[in-house]
Amino acid sequence: MKIDRGSCRKYFGEVIHMKKVYDNCCGIDVHKKIMVACFIHGKEQEIREFGATTRELLLLADWLSQGGCQMAAMESTASYWKPLYNVLETSGLNAIVVNAQHMKAVPGRKTDVKDSEWIADLLQHGLLQPSFIPNKAQRELRELVSYRKSLIKVKTAELNRLQKMLEGANIKLSGTIADIDGVSGRNLLNALLSDQKVDETKLDEMRRKKQIAPNLKASNEQLLEDLNGMLTPLQKKMMKELLSHLDELIRHIKNLDDDISENMNGEEKKATAVIQDIPGIAAIGAQQIISVIGTDMSRFPTDAHISSWAGLCPGNNESAKKRRSGRSRKGNAMLRTTLITCAHAAVRNKNSFFYAEFQRVSGHRGSKRAYVAVAHSMLKAIYHILKDGVVFKDLGADYYNQFNKERKINSYLKKLRSLGWQPDAMNYLPA
Repeated sequence: MKIDRGSCRKYFGEVIHMKKVYDNCCGIDVHKKIMVACFIHGKEQEIREFGATTRELLLLADWLSQGGCQMAAMESTASYWKPLYNVLETSGLNAIVVNAQHMKAVPGRKTDVKDSEWIADLLQHGLLQPSFIPNKAQRELRELVSYRKSLIKVKTAELNRLQKMLEGANIKLSGTIADIDGVSGRNLLNALLSDQKVDETKLDEMRRKKQIAPNLKASNEQLLEDLNGMLTPLQKKMMKELLSHLDELIRHIKNLDDDISENMNGEEKKATAVIQDIPGIAAIGAQQIISVIGTDMSRFPTDAHISSWAGLCPGNNESAKKRRSGRSRKGNAMLRTTLITCAHAAVRNKNSFFYAEFQRVSGHRGSKRAYVAVAHSMLKAIYHILKDGVVFKDLGADYYNQFNKERKINSYLKKLRSLGWQPDAMNYLPA
């Protein structure tokens, strides 16, 4: 049954008589060009409209400061809330950002009701659950890391485009060189796209100048065979432009690496180093994780809370003793994707606990859910490393075998009995 706002107010006000948490508070409906603010002070309320420019946001902050606003609340609408939150934070006002999904879960919100007024009502009675918003320094670090991640994505897309162009010209260099953007691959491509003739003499010269890696096993004959394609002048021009773009991207990514290192404080650098002890987490992944969750784990009471916030906790959907979809909830996109990427790297180590967990889960839940399960375990390990100061210790690939040894023995005996075999009690002695 849907409850309209009037009924909700009657329910909360007349039946329960809910205690007001704030006497002076403000609910702000955030849009791209306007901010609609409902300021409740005592038994009175006032609604004003402000623009989205910095001057207008400062006027909004001054209005709330003069009125003695105890707390302001706003929805996390796209990125439009960020300038307002920064202004309120700089002005010394308390503000919270609320997930729109949580707002919808509270009955009474209808399209014909002013959002700002409804937000103010919920805020006044303590019915809003604030989202975790890090401090300004961490938010800036997160933006740097996020921008670097986007550039790495663009770089990967350009490398894939280069590979397709090479295949289209029947140049099989990728079959011989693992990384076509490495030193050897790049030098060979530059030689190919130049007006110079690439023959065995040229390759010997490149090996002598170490333009080709000494550990490259491919012979000159093999390289010449791979480079023997059909490149048109237009294809050469396009590849040169693509390589130039790749060089520019690499330069930008290097600059961002330096900026990230400079903007990380001592605790963040230490945390980045210690979580790299976990298999699958390299330097870039560690920086992305720390930029999102920070170093202070006190904001998360348990590892279950941070797992839920990251969207890595399996959901519960059970009715009439039948379990339905256990799809995980939505969480922080950057943290979730980073951890799942790290999980793909972690399971490659066949001697690690994460490999054993992946094999156990993928057998009955599929590989996608198995990667999520591994990412969940990695996040729990990160949480306890940062909170408790413990050192990561890999449980090993045989952890589940040792843990379930007796149960597996009984399971196998049960299957043998079903096939008609009876064990000899004198010869069977369980470990």
